[in-house]
Amino acid sequence: MKTNEQQDLEMYQAALQLEYPWYVIRKEFDLNNGRLDIYLDFDRKGNFPCATCGAKNQPFYDIVVKERVWRHLDFWQYTSFLHAPLPRVRCEQCDKVKAASVSWSRPGSGFTELFEFRVLELVKEMPVNAAARIMREHDTRLWRTLRFYVHKELEKQDLSKVTKVAIDETSSKRGHQYVSLVVDIQQRKVIFATEGKDASTLKRFKAELETKNGAAEQIEEFCSDLSPAFIQGVKTHFPNANHTFDKFHILKLINDAVDEVRRQEQREIPELKRSRYVWLKNEKNLNVKQKEQLIRLKEMNLKTTKAYHLKLAFQDFWTRPALLADLYLQEWYNWAVRSRLEAMVQVAKTIKHHKQGILQWFQSKITNGLLGINSLVQAAKRKARGYRTIQNLMTMIYLIAGKLEIAK
Repeated sequence: MKTNEQQDLEMYQAALQLEYPWYVIRKEFDLNNGRLDIYLDFDRKGNFPCATCGAKNQPFYDIVVKERVWRHLDFWQYTSFLHAPLPRVRCEQCDKVKAASVSWSRPGSGFTELFEFRVLELVKEMPVNAAARIMREHDTRLWRTLRFYVHKELEKQDLSKVTKVAIDETSSKRGHQYVSLVVDIQQRKVIFATEGKDASTLKRFKAELETKNGAAEQIEEFCSDLSPAFIQGVKTHFPNANHTFDKFHILKLINDAVDEVRRQEQREIPELKRSRYVWLKNEKNLNVKQKEQLIRLKEMNLKTTKAYHLKLAFQDFWTRPALLADLYLQEWYNWAVRSRLEAMVQVAKTIKHHKQGILQWFQSKITNGLLGINSLVQAAKRKARGYRTIQNLMTMIYLIAGKLEIAK
């Protein structure tokens, strides 16, 4: 008849899903510190997988480490740890003596796999430092785990079918550092993230493409803002690609110009103060009070109103038939230049200079703004709060916006 102690050990063995040759030999509770330690051992006649090549059923050779410790999921309210000797095997495939792998943890990790997968689930829903508090671990250790699994998934990435991409940048810490993101437009996911926002980012993307079964020649369409660095990078490294300038960035330039006209004019027209969003938002999105304010301001024959009408006319540009788009753009340019509003004149010249890439939208119909990626990236930045390094931020962007499927 089994003793209570034997029954307890069997319960822990079943809970840990241990299989031969591993078994539980004892447990220790530290009630004062809320800690549970479970000690394992193995049958020396058993066989083990090689941690280097993965070959199964390799014969036991000796013990390389007398006791390794792994942090496990909590048992009840107790912080739990597994202790076990680490065996070596004489691997027939490697033809050398190698460390064996254990079923509950990947080689080199201080966590069990169940612990790590719980972390992966949590960080998709909350910031890493919050997940660290729940798991009662330092967030630095969790970041190492996240980087491992993200890097592992990225190594499997196949970019051979990517033909349409968009590139954009996002700021990291208070705008002093930037991360450039390349998005597969068809799959709607981030496929490449790199530090910086200069032309070399495109060179690095090309190299990444070539290491993952892709080639620069396969990229048919590129979409970006009017960044000179991105324009030069696409021209240099992806000369066969058509380049579309993102319509939402163009509209932002025009909105900025309208606001510049307003800010200059409000020095003389106090009624323009606190009216910024009246001019920048689409009229259908204004609330009742803002609509009433817009009507009053329009009656005052303002320069800002003239700039506002130029903005509305440009918004109509995107609805023109493709055959008439060039003519419409030229007429809009002439109107903007004749307006003698310096900010509108300058943005009109910028648009004319980049006309080919703007008109390309009527062929490609691609943008950065409709991908839904920006909201995912912002979510990734919130979840990476306190990330300390830009590599950690990129890790979280891949995890959230890269649609990585990390299998358990």
